[in-house]
Amino acid sequence: MSSKNYDLILYDLDGTLWDSIPLIMRCFKYAYDEVLGGCDRTDEDLMSYIGRPLTDTFDMHDEDTAKALLESYLTYNHMLLDQDAIPMFPGVIDDLNYIKDQGIKQGFVTSKRHRAADVTLKLKGLFDFFDVCLCKEDTDKHKPDGEPLIVAAQKVGIKDMRKVIYVGDAMPDALCAVNAGAGFALVEWTRMDKDAILQAAPEGSRVIKNLRELITTSC
Repeated sequence: MSSKNYDLILYDLDGTLWDSIPLIMRCFKYAYDEVLGGCDRTDEDLMSYIGRPLTDTFDMHDEDTAKALLESYLTYNHMLLDQDAIPMFPGVIDDLNYIKDQGIKQGFVTSKRHRAADVTLKLKGLFDFFDVCLCKEDTDKHKPDGEPLIVAAQKVGIKDMRKVIYVGDAMPDALCAVNAGAGFALVEWTRMDKDAILQAAPEGSRVIKNLRELITTSC
């Protein structure tokens, strides 16, 4: 199916539109160092939680420890975000502008809280591209559940999820698309296991080299 047949393109943020994975990992390790004096969790383990609500990352600990880790992470993360520490992936802003010019609705669906997402969105001037913006606080259920995509589509008047495609970089993104009945595209610059993600993704999903491919080529 050509993505021209989609009425709404939704994007994940971390690892999809901007290169925040190194900063996220830095914040994870900072929180563990500050609260527990070190981190014995592997990078692979920590990265497997990217795309899910931040609280999921610390659920293995007792309530007080999980709360302390979350607070430490957020304090350090917000400081870095306010310093504009996250770079955009090359070509993303130009491609968002190109897609907007084609008259196709765009939006983002993220498990980030508004406080964390909005800082970078404002600093990068991204809000003008989006018809719908959905963060963790906006739904009861979160990725990999399909509810966030369904709610985002409803906000712009779309009920048929076959007319929606989600663009992401991680397993929770692909599963969210599956559970919502939406299409899916995986960005080539993901740091995750491409083959594993595509195996779990909706039929017809593929890897894209840039966002403009969503408009200019078939998928």
